[in-house]
Amino acid sequence: MQVTRGQIIARGLAHRCPNCGGRTLFKAGALFELDEGCPACGLKFEKDEGFYLGAMSLNYGVTLVGLLLPVALLWYGGVLSGRWAVGLAVVGSILGPVLLYRSSRSWQLMLYYFFLPQHLPANRRELSGAEDENV
Repeated sequence: MQVTRGQIIARGLAHRCPNCGGRTLFKAGALFELDEGCPACGLKFEKDEGFYLGAMSLNYGVTLVGLLLPVALLWYGGVLSGRWAVGLAVVGSILGPVLLYRSSRSWQLMLYYFFLPQHLPANRRELSGAEDENV
């Protein structure tokens, strides 16, 4: 395997192409637009409609656990008043997903290829002539 799972994770956290590592995940000058594919290696980023749903689920899950749960616990512990907790929760539930958009799209690709690294073009092996005859 040419691209290891460790490289896939590192590239996913850095918002890079999981196949070649290029900085081609998002369109230049567009904050919320994923490229259709990598111009450097040709990997298609959007496999099907489920990819967007997976990224959205990751986004909301991280927002809920990483932002809203701590606010709720601080309110429950008496550190925050009810008004502050509601205000932070409302602002966080809107800003959190917006700020995590790019990361969640990258994380979705990272998770997909972490579990299915053989789907990366760099990890596909060419069939030899003898294997072609047996297929």
